[in-house]
Amino acid sequence: MIDKLEMFLAVAKEKHFGRAATSLGITQPTLSAGIKQLEDQLGVLLIFRGSRFGGLTPEGQTALIWARRIVGDSRQLREEMRATRHGLTGRLRIAVIPTALTWAARLSTEFGRIHPNVAFTILSRTSIEILQMIDDLEIDAGISYLDNEPLGKVSTVPLYEERYMMVCEASSPFAGRDSVDWSDLAGQRLCLLTSDMQNRRIINRNLSNAGASPQIMMESNSTVVLIAQVMEGGWITILSEDVAHFLTAAKPLSLVPIRTEGTGHAVGLVAPWREPHTPVLEALLGLSRRMVNDR
Repeated sequence: MIDKLEMFLAVAKEKHFGRAATSLGITQPTLSAGIKQLEDQLGVLLIFRGSRFGGLTPEGQTALIWARRIVGDSRQLREEMRATRHGLTGRLRIAVIPTALTWAARLSTEFGRIHPNVAFTILSRTSIEILQMIDDLEIDAGISYLDNEPLGKVSTVPLYEERYMMVCEASSPFAGRDSVDWSDLAGQRLCLLTSDMQNRRIINRNLSNAGASPQIMMESNSTVVLIAQVMEGGWITILSEDVAHFLTAAKPLSLVPIRTEGTGHAVGLVAPWREPHTPVLEALLGLSRRMVNDR
């Protein structure tokens, strides 16, 4: 039944039989037959369908919860048995908010040093996408904000508090200042991450609280594009401290801390709520805690 549940999860995710079949590497007739067999086994209709996918039935919505749990348990069983035979192996899939990609590289590098037979796939995604991907079993863990928007039932390890830096040309009037206030950005030409990013929503709130109305001249979901825009267009961007230092190294740009009241927003490792975790994921959570304690 596990393979049929995998098919069901793929259809629920893609909301399209053709795309679901492609994602699984099977033909659409094979997928349709598998879903029909699963429905026959369970004795209920799971998916409304005529000539195309019509959504999950109420029974299908309930079955989706169980399917995620059963498939997740099945994958964990395979991971634990493989770890028993061969030690930690396999591939860890991690989705990361753009401002935390440097931390993801740091974490994966240290993990790979300790467990050289584990490979990584690291994806840049929004905080909302990360939680959905965890629910859909598309990733093993994420790095995202912990305290700004609801996370649901997940395991977390706080990694750092996000602080913000103004990035401007070395010739900017702001260059060389010890710090600036959010209110200093009023009327400035800014390039920022897109509004679907939680980082952007935090920045918008800080600007609003300071009564600042800058000119948002360009948006991108790439921090690299923002830095290039500052260099080419003479605009200003706002990035988290860690990624700002990384992206501006050896470039003719100036970093100026932005004063913010209170503590920064917590960013950390987010993993599915499961006890016990797979051996590889448990090792990742443990390493994250040690790295934070060693800082």
